Amino acid sequence: MEGLMGFVRSPAATPIVRRSLFYASKSKKNIWLRAKLNAENDPLLQAATSAASLRFQEMYRPGKPLLFICYLTPKPLFVDPYAGCLVHPDVQMDLKECSHQYCLATKFIDDKLLSTVNHIDGLKQVVLLTDGMDTRPYRLNWPTSTVIFDISSERIFKKSAEKLQGVGAKVPRNCLFLHVPLESSDIQHSLYAKGFNGNQPSIWAIQGLPVMTLANFKEFLLVASSLAMSGCLFLGELPAWLAETEIGIKVRFRLQNRLFFSFAFSQYARLYPVVWPLAQPSTEKWMNKLFMSNGFRVDFVGYDEVAKSLGKEESPGEYKNILFVAEQLQFSDDQMETWRRELQRVEEEGDEEGFEEL
Repeated sequence: MEGLMGFVRSPAATPIVRRSLFYASKSKKNIWLRAKLNAENDPLLQAATSAASLRFQEMYRPGKPLLFICYLTPKPLFVDPYAGCLVHPDVQMDLKECSHQYCLATKFIDDKLLSTVNHIDGLKQVVLLTDGMDTRPYRLNWPTSTVIFDISSERIFKKSAEKLQGVGAKVPRNCLFLHVPLESSDIQHSLYAKGFNGNQPSIWAIQGLPVMTLANFKEFLLVASSLAMSGCLFLGELPAWLAETEIGIKVRFRLQNRLFFSFAFSQYARLYPVVWPLAQPSTEKWMNKLFMSNGFRVDFVGYDEVAKSLGKEESPGEYKNILFVAEQLQFSDDQMETWRRELQRVEEEGDEEGFEEL
């Protein structure tokens, strides 16, 4: 615990102050919304509960007997002993043999998080961007001196925290768990205020975070880019509509332009308008560009690949999320500030030595 007692952020660059794009409405309107929302009409609560339900069902999902021996049943992808307290008592169980893509992604993220932090010496920082009902801080075996930051909706987090406390959920010994409200006007400043240190290694994971707009996700990507050290990972799931929205806008723009120029040419040549074929932009190409513009090199992971590596079968049907792992290629703001101060110190010492020689 002594390592956590010394968890104080070193002097860093002045954080970028930006208003949240997701929660830009006036405070009075927000108060009215909170008063009106309940379990039946709160989309964030419903989404978080549905995800917890999938984790709960995964623990009881049957599978094909191992080695054709009936009494050797396969293990679930993961064990979430706290998911049960977060779901409705009358939850409908879907006990098919195939694992849902969300559960495959959950297992993949779990393994990546633990394998990464277990190779970090000293202080370990984990930033989870979640739906407010993520049980990873409690159910994963985090190593000593791990500090976990959960960025999620405050109202959802409070509801789940009460239920988890009621069943005795606790983070591992010598670890620290801190919540950063998604409603914060400046997420980066809030992380700094909680003690995040950009001169220490970190790993970032996103799953379930209510990303409402492309601009909203770009804001979070910028925060991760500013705070994560070179070599740190950012992984998780993103809704596919992020790419589809951007690509759809570009396709419509190109179509309108080509229609216009085609029609203008046809009028000039007294021919019928011609529409040239359009090359559909690549989703991966667009996401590569988005991540690289923020200093990350990204790789995409197929859910079928994860299922195959785990000896599981993927549930049939369309799943509109993208699983990814990105590596930070540039220095964090804190690292850049440290280098700037060190360079300034060396220059000042050089000036003093030159003055003494004169």
